[in-house]
Amino acid sequence: MPAWTAQEIPSQSGKIVIITGASSGIGAAAAEDLAAKGADVILAVRNHARGDIVRARILGRHPGAKVSVSMLDLADLASIRAFAERTHATQPKIDILLNNAGLGLQAARAVTKDGFERQFGTNHLGHFALTGLLVPALLRAPAPRVVTIASIAHKRGQIDFANLQAERAYAGMKIYAQSKLANLMFALELDARARAASSKLASLGAHPGIAATGFLSAIGQPAYLEAVGNLVLKIFGQDSAHGALPGLYAATMPDAYGGQYWGPDGFAELRGAPALAKIAPQAKNIETRQRLWTVSEELTGVSFPPLA
Repeated sequence: MPAWTAQEIPSQSGKIVIITGASSGIGAAAAEDLAAKGADVILAVRNHARGDIVRARILGRHPGAKVSVSMLDLADLASIRAFAERTHATQPKIDILLNNAGLGLQAARAVTKDGFERQFGTNHLGHFALTGLLVPALLRAPAPRVVTIASIAHKRGQIDFANLQAERAYAGMKIYAQSKLANLMFALELDARARAASSKLASLGAHPGIAATGFLSAIGQPAYLEAVGNLVLKIFGQDSAHGALPGLYAATMPDAYGGQYWGPDGFAELRGAPALAKIAPQAKNIETRQRLWTVSEELTGVSFPPLA
């Protein structure tokens, strides 16, 4: 079967799409593909100037596309609440929420504005709070979808409730893997709760494989390690446009439905066309998922409204 491409995305005319982290990488690539298919795309970004650059690039390539930029810092609960309030005030509905933004592996422990460990706080808690606050707008759409971008690193993750904020011990890769496991567990638990409520909302997970998105530069690797790492990415990974495809498939295709997890179909899910991806056993643990949900509500102060 020929590899699936973004050209096969159905018309998105009339749909309103929010993409977090859309100022670069797979978020920017997904924004362009959805705008090209007629969606009204909101670039939710923490750097407005960079968002403006992406918007201008999309409009240059697709005159007449509907693209706007809105400030959102997922490491700041006040920013998340302000974004949600603006969205409710200006948008009649949300058809697709693509929880794409992700903070890469951090060499040293840092915290968000609210005092959460930065990777867990940004990657998981920020998206958890954002989604909860946007549920009313999502439910105003006829067939809303929430797609949360996880990672193959989730397979190495464990939710350590005794050290959730890495205050006792910090290991960057371990905490990163925990945050991406939390992303996938959130996607699965949200869908389970939607199904229990007979909701029209569908929640899916996706991952880009290994995508060359400036990840190594962002985490401050020495120049020689960055050069080696980028060579490995070039050989075994894929570019942002291809890395965006699993999330786009999950967000738009009729045969993608709630509770699924999409990723590349190649060796070890590193690259390739969209296909159903492997979910690590720990992500399926219902008791842990429900406990993570409760803890996330307590930490963020955001309780999800009824899903139906």
